[in-house]
Amino acid sequence: MSTFLLAQTTLRNMLGTKTLAEILTDREAISHEMQTQLDEATDKWGVKVEIVEMKDVRLPKQLQRAMAAEAEASRDARAKVIAADGEQNAARALREAAAVLDQSPAALQLRYLQTLTTISAQNNHTIMFPLPLSLLRDLFGRGGGGGGT
Repeated sequence: MSTFLLAQTTLRNMLGTKTLAEILTDREAISHEMQTQLDEATDKWGVKVEIVEMKDVRLPKQLQRAMAAEAEASRDARAKVIAADGEQNAARALREAAAVLDQSPAALQLRYLQTLTTISAQNNHTIMFPLPLSLLRDLFGRGGGGGGT
């Protein structure tokens, strides 16, 4: 009976110093370390511990829920970091595209026409044509009232 109680105590002490991931992945190493400790403790009783095996790890429901919540929070945090990286890369690409378009007004006009072609291929009934305000001012006069004097 005392070897059984010693084994329980040793198991609790050893598992208390490990993370769950270590417990699940390093069961053999933990078992070997436990065997060494138990063998040293029981040697003076004339008992030889030949093998220690951790076969099953049971977690309380409350701990399972806490771990699930922690894992979900970790996944959400990683998703936010990935989204932020994507936004940062998109902003860089837009800045580079703006620099290219700024160097060549013809490139901006070609991009505008390409966008119109894409819109027209989508069977839309209404297509909006953005016009520069300077063009509208030139067409309707500088007064902006629309009634021309």
